[in-house]
Amino acid sequence: MSIQIGQPFPDIEIAVIDGDGPVARLSTAHLLAGRKAVLFAVPGAFTPTCSERHLPGYVKHFADFQAIGVDVLGMAVNDAFVMKAWAASQHVPPGLKLLADGNGVLTRALGLEMDGSAYGLGMRSRRFALYAENGIVKQLHVESPGELRVSTAEAMLTAIHQ
Repeated sequence: MSIQIGQPFPDIEIAVIDGDGPVARLSTAHLLAGRKAVLFAVPGAFTPTCSERHLPGYVKHFADFQAIGVDVLGMAVNDAFVMKAWAASQHVPPGLKLLADGNGVLTRALGLEMDGSAYGLGMRSRRFALYAENGIVKQLHVESPGELRVSTAEAMLTAIHQ
C-alpha cells in the first residue's frame, strides 16, 4: 500500500546530490523538517520522458517554487554517480536536490515501486509527485502508466496554490 495523505514521510537515509558539490548522505527527516517540499520521482535518470520533459519542467520552474517557499527534490532508483551525471547534463541548479535511491529503499517505504523488468529496468519508482509540510504528506499525485500529467512542475504549482 502506498503512503497516504496525512502520513509522515518515511525517515530513510539517502544519497543527496545538490549542484556540483559532493554527494551527501542525509535522512529524509532532515531534508523535510520544518520545510515545505515537493518530491517528484521518475522511473529512471536519462530515460526519454524523464530527461526530456519531467526533470526539465522542475528546472524551468525552480525559481517559482522558491518564490513560494517550497523546496524541490527529485528522485530515481539510480545510484549517486548516475544521478550526479544526470544533474550535470540537465543543468540542475543548486538547491534543487536529486535523491539517489540506488537500492529502492525509499521507493519501497513509500509503496510506490513498479516492476520495469519487461523493459530491462528491474524494480523502479512509479512516476509521482508529492507535497509535504514538515514531513507530513499533504498531496500525492501518482501517474497512470505511460502518462506525465499530474506530477509535472506545472501541475504541482497549480495544486499547491489551490
